[in-house]
Amino acid sequence: MEHQPAADSAADRPAGPRQLPGHIAAALAGAGGPADSAGQPWAGRSLTGDDATIHNFEDDDGAADAGYLAALAALAAGDGDEAAVVAALATARVFVPILATLAEEAEGAGGLHADKQADMALVTLKAPDGRTAMPVFTSAASLAAWHPEARPVAVYAARAALSAVAEGAELLVLDPGSPVTFVVRRPALWALAQQRDWAPSYADPGLARSLGEAAAGFSAVRRVEIHPGSGVASLTADGTQLPGGGAGPELRVLLFLEDGLDAAGVQSIVAGLNQAWARNEVFAERVDSIEVKLRRAAM
Repeated sequence: MEHQPAADSAADRPAGPRQLPGHIAAALAGAGGPADSAGQPWAGRSLTGDDATIHNFEDDDGAADAGYLAALAALAAGDGDEAAVVAALATARVFVPILATLAEEAEGAGGLHADKQADMALVTLKAPDGRTAMPVFTSAASLAAWHPEARPVAVYAARAALSAVAEGAELLVLDPGSPVTFVVRRPALWALAQQRDWAPSYADPGLARSLGEAAAGFSAVRRVEIHPGSGVASLTADGTQLPGGGAGPELRVLLFLEDGLDAAGVQSIVAGLNQAWARNEVFAERVDSIEVKLRRAAM
C-alpha cells in the first residue's frame, strides 16, 4: 500500500474535526489539472452538491447506496451487467479512506520520540499486474472493517474517480476485503469521472467494427470476434462467481485464421494486429486489457 502525503502540522491544532489538506481536497474536487489522462477537460463538469460540501452529506447514515446494491444484486442474479453497476455509481456516495502518517519526529522528555508533524494521505494500492488502484468504500462499515484507523471522507463516486485519475490510478476498487469487491477498470473509471455512459469493450459494436477494419489488411484473417475476457468475472467471499467486477483480462479477441499457416506466419499476423490496434484511438480509449485466442476458420 502506498501513501501520498501532504503536510499537516500537529502544532496548535484547534479542537474539533480536522480539515483536509489542500492537496487532498483539491484531488477530491477534481482540481488536479485542466484535463484528465485522456486529455478531456475537467471544466464544465458539475456534480450534485458544491465543492464546499463534498465531505459533508446531510443525514448520511453511512449505509451503501441502494441503487448500487440493487445493480450488484441484479448482476449476481444474472439479470444485470457491469455497465449497470457503473451507471449506478454515477449518482452514489462513497467513502474515500484517508490515513494519518508520521512526517517528522521530535525528541521528547527522557529521550523518548514524540510526533512533531503528521500528514494526511490518500491511500493507493498496487494491483497484481502492478497498476495503481484506489480503494473506495460504499459504506462506512466496510471501510472501518478494512482499516479501523482510516478516516472516511464522503464524496460522490464521480469525484472519487476524478481523484483516482489525479493520483495516477487506473483502477477503482470498491469495498476491498468485503464479501463483494467490484473493480472499475480504466475505461469505466474515465467515463465515470467524465460523467459519460460506459459500455464494456466486449459488448461494444463500435469497437468490434474497429478491430475488424484493422484486421482487413491481413488476408489470412477470416473473421474477428470479441467476447468477455477470462478476468471479467469476480468471486465473492463465499466463492460465488459474479459475471463482472474482475480486474481483467477484460476483452477476449478471437482470430479465425486460414488453414495452413506456420508458426512464423501466425506470429507475424498477431504482432501486426497488435501494432495496428495500439495505434487505434477507439481501441486505446475503450479497452483496458486484452487476450487473443486463435481459431481455425471453417472451410
